[in-house]
Amino acid sequence: MTKRVTQQRLAAILAADVAGYTRLMEKDTAGTVAAWKAACENVVQPVIAEFGGRVVKYTGDGFLAEFGSAQDAVNCALKLQQGLADCPLDFRIGINLGDIVDDGQDIHGEGVNVAARLENIAEPGSICISGEIHALVRNRIPVDWRDNGMQQVKHVTHPVQVYSVKPSGAGMPAASGPISTWSGQREKPSIAVLPFDNMSNDPEQDFFADGLTEDILTQLCKFGELFVISRNSMFTYKGKAVRIKEVARDLGVRYVVEGSVRKAGNRVRVTVQLIDGAEDRHLWADRFDRNLEDIFSIQDEITTAIVGVLPGRIEADSQNRLRGRPTENLPAYELLLAGKVLHRRPSQAENQRALDMLDRAITLDPGFAHAMAWRACVLGRAWKLGWVDDPDATVVEIETTLANAIRLDENDADVYRILSAISLIRNQHDQALRHLEKALRINPNYDLLIVQKGELLTWMGQAIEGVEYVRMAMKLNPFHPPRFWGHLGRACFVSRQYEDALSALENIESPDLDELTLLIASHSWLGHESEAARHAGNLMERQPGFSTGDYLDSLHYVNPADRDHHAVGLARAGIPA
Repeated sequence: MTKRVTQQRLAAILAADVAGYTRLMEKDTAGTVAAWKAACENVVQPVIAEFGGRVVKYTGDGFLAEFGSAQDAVNCALKLQQGLADCPLDFRIGINLGDIVDDGQDIHGEGVNVAARLENIAEPGSICISGEIHALVRNRIPVDWRDNGMQQVKHVTHPVQVYSVKPSGAGMPAASGPISTWSGQREKPSIAVLPFDNMSNDPEQDFFADGLTEDILTQLCKFGELFVISRNSMFTYKGKAVRIKEVARDLGVRYVVEGSVRKAGNRVRVTVQLIDGAEDRHLWADRFDRNLEDIFSIQDEITTAIVGVLPGRIEADSQNRLRGRPTENLPAYELLLAGKVLHRRPSQAENQRALDMLDRAITLDPGFAHAMAWRACVLGRAWKLGWVDDPDATVVEIETTLANAIRLDENDADVYRILSAISLIRNQHDQALRHLEKALRINPNYDLLIVQKGELLTWMGQAIEGVEYVRMAMKLNPFHPPRFWGHLGRACFVSRQYEDALSALENIESPDLDELTLLIASHSWLGHESEAARHAGNLMERQPGFSTGDYLDSLHYVNPADRDHHAVGLARAGIPA
């Protein structure tokens, strides 16, 4: 007897059925069957094939299909509903991104179950998609998605974020272009890496291309001789047609890398080119055709080649730092990338799903140090936002995870970044600085490390230097998150630069508790009584039992004078001691 081989992978799953099929069959069996067959032959089968999908099975009144990318699945669904507009049958479609198990005859897993449940709640003629799908296509497919919120669906333990759309939805407005936050050339060679384009329909294509881009960025950042624009800034260009010269000008860089990934069977082709953005001329281009298992060698070759043609060539011994594979297990690598995507969303449920993805990645490859580092990062976010039942036990779990990551790979900057954050929480400032310095030696251009150092120096009473580090992080990441403004605001406030503190904090649309106290104290020290009182009223409305003493006890000032300076600013606005 032949043993059936099973495969596990990430896929975009499309589930569809005919609304009211039983009623239609009772009313007109022959006509309903004929309409169903015509729909399958004339629309369903050719459209799914057009977008590189695979019909897994037909279910009597519906079908299940899988796709290599979220974008292909959604575009296919839109064209299906348009093509079926004149059909007497009304189809409902649900799409989800998930981990599936393929036994050669059918596909299984929660990803399939969620897609089926989304299909069940879709209105006739419409499409429902999960939050995972929406995050990947929202800026790439011009339709108006309706946010249906978190919904509890049958046989799925966690709530599902649901979006819906009709094929006739109006186009989405184009996103505004990036705004340069600094100009001029730097002494260091400056470089930006555009997100690699997906040119294939394989299941890994979205995460694969994004992951290759991220890894090249990470490897380039290890060179202290380079000024590298951060990942957050570059991924704002994903899926957009760009002019290289404009990208270089907007980001203030001399060199731009762009490329594409195409996969076919067990082969992968990566094309990449390095462009002098100032003069809009090609300096170097190459194509890498490899077996899929050689992808990390390809990454090393691309990064080495880019560095080799930059002015003031990097010293030969620096090339050794580019070696090292995060994992040989591609399914584990895909799970890591999916976990990173989920982690960036502001939801407890999605944070838990990110943790689940990383746990599965580590199960597939117990030696995957980078997945362990990100697992600790996801746990840390849950701890910070109060999403854990036992905070003390969670901190122990974070430290254990990080210890295992260090044992496997001593050169992962994220490990030391998180260790530094834990040390700061415990007011072990010197230990926090040692961890952070080690992380910066590994990855000196990582904006999250640089802003974290600015924050730490501020707590340690070196706020003027802290201001410089935060501003440096903002230059590395012109599209930085709002919290960078909060770090700058605190550094300016502690260094008694109140006007600059207000200028920074006023960039935050919805200030949190920390940022509100800095607004109050800065206005107070400047004598802006009405503004200080307005923000103080907002604070007390949000936190009726707020106490300055209890609040400052939760902060990390080393110098008593800095703590007293903050306390006086709040007291002048009438905040209870």
